[in-house]
Amino acid sequence: MKKALLPLIVASTFTLPAMAEVIVYGKANVSWQNADEADESKMELVSNASRIGLKGGEQINDGLKAIYQFEYQTEVDDGKTKDNQTFSQRNIYVGLQGSGGTIIGGHFDTPVKMAQEKVDLFNDLEGDIAYLLDGENRVSNMVQYTTPLFMDKKLAINIAHASAESASLDDGQSVSVTYTGSAFYAALATEQDVSAQGLDITRLVGRYTWSNFQLGLLLEQSDGDVADYDADAWLASFKYAATDKLALKAQYGDAGVEVLDQNVVVNEDATQLNLGVDYLLSKNTTVFGYYTKEEVKDGADDNWLGVGVELKF
Repeated sequence: MKKALLPLIVASTFTLPAMAEVIVYGKANVSWQNADEADESKMELVSNASRIGLKGGEQINDGLKAIYQFEYQTEVDDGKTKDNQTFSQRNIYVGLQGSGGTIIGGHFDTPVKMAQEKVDLFNDLEGDIAYLLDGENRVSNMVQYTTPLFMDKKLAINIAHASAESASLDDGQSVSVTYTGSAFYAALATEQDVSAQGLDITRLVGRYTWSNFQLGLLLEQSDGDVADYDADAWLASFKYAATDKLALKAQYGDAGVEVLDQNVVVNEDATQLNLGVDYLLSKNTTVFGYYTKEEVKDGADDNWLGVGVELKF
């Protein structure tokens, strides 16, 4: 008897316990760039939110499933995070999913952050919209309920509660309403006391795709109790699929911030320009190039020019 047949015989002889579904996924994204920042120019290799994760679940009955996700970021360029760790925590949760919706608890992106959908074409790179916008947060001690899809499975509501776990701090809330159609996406999201105590954020997002073109728009308004913080930001993105493999991208954003400093109103403005090109080598591998310029009013300009590769699995 061949030894290769032994496991099959054992498996057919004994009834094995059912195991929860396990899906391994992730991406490796690294780029080589010229960074001209703070009056210093240098060449550097950077890891752009490379990650590995496990997700899946267990079917409890016909209408209920237990789900989970454990996702960690790792640095391809030097192997260590900013805290000198091999991995840092990203989205991690456990929950239940059924005909009545989905509820999860853990540490994960807020509904306000997730409302950006695919509008940010330079996500995880130097040109990430986190430079301009409030509300780009992954929050701990959060419980979120997502309604079932309705209106022909296009509309959903996400409601999250972030526990401050302190008697001196207010708990936070983050809510979004999203509509996802075949060519059109829209979202309205708001949060209070999540990004910071006393900070309220409202975000409106839209994306429209027609033929080989994609146009995205994001508007955000933030108000804070501390120093009478007031910020208005907007961002527009454009993508053109020249071929089934080649895509050209452009993105521009502007943020105006007003704060009270020693009873004097101070205005601070920031802009961000991104240009890029993506080329698909295969279904999961992309090579890309990009140029990013960030400018602060009365401050120095920072520029990045780079090329990179991303492999998803």
